[in-house]
Amino acid sequence: MKSKLFIVGLLAILLVSCGPNRAAAPQKITIFAAASLTDAFNELAEAFEAQNEGVQVVLNFAGSSQLAAQLSEGATADLFAPANKMQMQAVVDAGRIVAGSERLFVSNRLTVIVPADNPAGITALEDLVQPGVQLILAVDGVPVRQYTDEIVATFPAEFQAAFYANLVSEEDNVRQVAAKIALGEADAGIVYTSDVTPDLTNQVQQIAIPEAQNVVATYPIAPLTDAPAPALAQSFIDFVLSNEGQAILAHWGFGPPPDLVPFSDG
Repeated sequence: MKSKLFIVGLLAILLVSCGPNRAAAPQKITIFAAASLTDAFNELAEAFEAQNEGVQVVLNFAGSSQLAAQLSEGATADLFAPANKMQMQAVVDAGRIVAGSERLFVSNRLTVIVPADNPAGITALEDLVQPGVQLILAVDGVPVRQYTDEIVATFPAEFQAAFYANLVSEEDNVRQVAAKIALGEADAGIVYTSDVTPDLTNQVQQIAIPEAQNVVATYPIAPLTDAPAPALAQSFIDFVLSNEGQAILAHWGFGPPPDLVPFSDG
């Protein structure tokens, strides 16, 4: 009798543990994204989770060059979204991303920012070379720095020398540049227009870079070849490229991508 009761009890336990009421194991997707995407991707992740019950989006933000180095050394992730093609190509060259799987998903522009009281009286990009101006930029290798260097390279050699002579600090990512200018730790910095977020609008002023001198920053996104959740990775890319995803990115100051097809450096 006792053995029969034991068997019945065991079957009941198995039915409960294997039945339809058993909670599904949570699914996770890990995304390495450029620091400039912080606010937009936090909102995208929240919206994606709301549409995919049981899915958790884990976001790792940093300078794109730092993220590319981590991925090239084997860090585990499902998606990479840097702020330029060069850092994406570094991960492709490391064999972690299949060439041709990248999609351009958003664009951005650069802007000069100064503290709200603008102590140096800066009114134009050319003012950044005035003697005594304290300038903060991102460190070499970070996409916003590479875009900045492209802009500066269009000026005469004298301008370039004076510009870099005023450089007093180099930060690991663009958000650190914006934060230091907001705190008044220097006279000016160069960031993306999307980095002037609502919490900074009263702390900084923007000095527009003329269209003819500015550059268009384009952001690619791609899944890792060994992504732990490849189906979810593709679903997130599809969501980013959807009308809803693009609207969220636009809300945070980003522009549309040049197109919605795979990019080519050729």
